[in-house]
Amino acid sequence: MYSYDIIDQEFLEDRAAEFRGQVVARLAGDITEDQFKPLRLMNGLYLQLHAYMLRVAVPYGSLNPTQLRAFAHIARTWDKGYGHFTTRQNIQFNWIKLGDTPDILDHLAGVQMHAIQTSGNCIRNVTSDPYAGATAQEVDDPRVWSEVLRQWSTLHPEFSYLPRKFKIAVTASETDRTAARAHDIGLKVLRNADGALGFEVMVGGGQGRTPYLAPTIKPFLPAARLISYLEAVLRVYNRHGRRDNAYKARIKILVSSLGAEEFGRQVEEEWLKIGEGRDLPDTELARIRGSFLKVPFETLPPKSDVFDAEQASDRAFARFVRNNVKAHKQPGYAIVEISLKAPGATPGDASAEQMEAVADLAERYGLGDIRATHEQNLVLPHVKLDDVPAVHRALQSVGLATSNISLISDIIACPGLDYCALANARAIPVAQSIQDRFADADRAEDIGELKIKISGCINACGHHHVGHIGVLGVDKKGEEFYQLSLGGSGAEDASLASILGPALPADKVADAVDKLVETYLGLRQKDERFLDTFRRAGMAPFKEAVYADAH
Repeated sequence: MYSYDIIDQEFLEDRAAEFRGQVVARLAGDITEDQFKPLRLMNGLYLQLHAYMLRVAVPYGSLNPTQLRAFAHIARTWDKGYGHFTTRQNIQFNWIKLGDTPDILDHLAGVQMHAIQTSGNCIRNVTSDPYAGATAQEVDDPRVWSEVLRQWSTLHPEFSYLPRKFKIAVTASETDRTAARAHDIGLKVLRNADGALGFEVMVGGGQGRTPYLAPTIKPFLPAARLISYLEAVLRVYNRHGRRDNAYKARIKILVSSLGAEEFGRQVEEEWLKIGEGRDLPDTELARIRGSFLKVPFETLPPKSDVFDAEQASDRAFARFVRNNVKAHKQPGYAIVEISLKAPGATPGDASAEQMEAVADLAERYGLGDIRATHEQNLVLPHVKLDDVPAVHRALQSVGLATSNISLISDIIACPGLDYCALANARAIPVAQSIQDRFADADRAEDIGELKIKISGCINACGHHHVGHIGVLGVDKKGEEFYQLSLGGSGAEDASLASILGPALPADKVADAVDKLVETYLGLRQKDERFLDTFRRAGMAPFKEAVYADAH
């Protein structure tokens, strides 16, 4: 975990105090809603369908137990007892009263958390790998570079009023757990042929109304030049991005219209003007890297008799290990992923009691480290193999032992029309109907990896464009319909999904998904995933399965 210094702490407290004054002025009628709106958005406070929603940043998805308990306290004290983890590794509280927000921000500041820049046309919370520091795949710890970007971008005077919101992801592994190409900037940490550390820079990805995957504009950027190069990218965007049309304002539109080669050329030209003087000094990088507390791993044997015996005797635990427990770089340890997708649950929701239970587990068994994933789950990145059975039993007691990571019921879904003022259709009930249809754990495991992603509107907060099966809620003359798409991926094999056919009513979506799955199982060769079979067989057999009755 990164440890804040006194300057960080004072900054958070000052901003919370500033917002308290703004809220007091609004409640007293001294400023109008139009005057207040940009102030509250810069502090992550939205006005949704039924109440204010507060979006809290979880920097690159990294939390300690004290911070997760603070979320539980907010949920219990000022909300309805739960919080919603999002696809941006943030948490949202959906039932906030305006007058309570200053106290909430004070509470967050007390644990080094905040809601700054979780909204607005600025650089948002940086997404990173939830397995950072734990997976043997990574070239370097991506959290270090994410923290560099957090400090650089927070209240950056030149980039606080961009044409539109701006999202950055940093990954350092071959397996992409950040959806890097679906971001405005995706950074992949790598080493070149000489062993030097650097980044592949991808620019111009994004979903929403016009989805694009980010093309690579620089295959290798030396690590020491990161800040100046990103400044050049942001300057070109800031200068030429469309401010006259919100639908064409994202950088993906600029990159697409210019072409990646021409956009990259303009960035290089701007980069030369900036020069090396804007880059991060080695001493500052060393300070940030040194502020990540060293993880006190023990020297352990690579195998655990306790772990192996529990797998042999407990089928539920064996299933949990197959799906939710991942290899760790340190012998004797494991990465434990906690699903927030129990049958009938709202994807991404965690109750105050569940958050406190995870905080307790992290403290007792997980070296005090917790991660939020962009797929709306939680992770204990450092658990001894000996302790995994105890963690599993504790998770069972609070309804968090669902063994479905990356399976068909591990569904990403936005809040949809149940909460969001932008949505056209509900997403949560559709996700629950699919979860119910595939509640048989044996069948789900037989189907294997299948990522369903549901959005309640074209803004695509549920990432439907990069779902193996994407579901988009649409409004048809006041009725909710759902358009299915196939073949998307947000991982290292990124692709955009293609529309299957006409939209379906809500009560037909689970049936359609069932037909798609049965078609896949009939076509599957060896160990093919759903996505692999679709890419080989094409759209036709899946379309026929769903729409045959309409002929």
